[in-house]
Amino acid sequence: MADECFGHPRLAAIYDPLDADRSDLDAYLRMAEEFEAHQVLDIGCGTGVFALLLADRGIEVVGFDPALASIDVAQTKPGSERVRWICGDATDLPPLQVDLATMTANVAQAIVDPPAWQQTLRGAYEALRPGGHLVFETRDPARRAWEEWTREISYRVTEIPGVGSVDNWVQLIEVSWPLVTFRWTYMFAADGQVLTSDSTLRFREREEVEEDLVAHGYVVEDVRDAPDRPGREFVFLARRP
Repeated sequence: MADECFGHPRLAAIYDPLDADRSDLDAYLRMAEEFEAHQVLDIGCGTGVFALLLADRGIEVVGFDPALASIDVAQTKPGSERVRWICGDATDLPPLQVDLATMTANVAQAIVDPPAWQQTLRGAYEALRPGGHLVFETRDPARRAWEEWTREISYRVTEIPGVGSVDNWVQLIEVSWPLVTFRWTYMFAADGQVLTSDSTLRFREREEVEEDLVAHGYVVEDVRDAPDRPGREFVFLARRP
């Protein structure tokens, strides 16, 4: 099931304005060029920001996400007709032969259930053509990112056209290693409604991820840094032989 911030229609509709800086996607666009990708599977596409950036470059894209509300938002955007949108999990993928599969924005960490994680790696492998690449990021556990997930650090007020002022912040709920649970709170000034979204992430060590990839037949070609978050992320580049 998708978290409320992605699956609730009112929250999905404000996801982009609340996360307007998507410079994290620049590295993925460069990798799409590096691998000369003509067909891309965007796993966990959310509201479609990355999928549409790819489509704008003439790339054939399949955007895939379990949150229908987020897919609905994606389909309202200019150029959305150039993307094939699928709502579901890794077992719902149709037969594909893509050059590149991606999981941006720490989507990989949101797949907390071990069988679901294995299904996702297997589904991506089957969707890749021989020689195709899977690229995704995950936070380095050693950096203890959750220690910054506090109301004091995260509190902000955003003015959203057509919606009004929205206060939002995050609070850490529990660390039960390797799982970390936190809660986003959203206050809508227009009508006073308060909505919350609880999320749990799995923090995986670099060696664990590499072992999982190799076990599913991938060749791990590189583990890079995220240019916009130096020293905080592992960016895995894995190839289907």
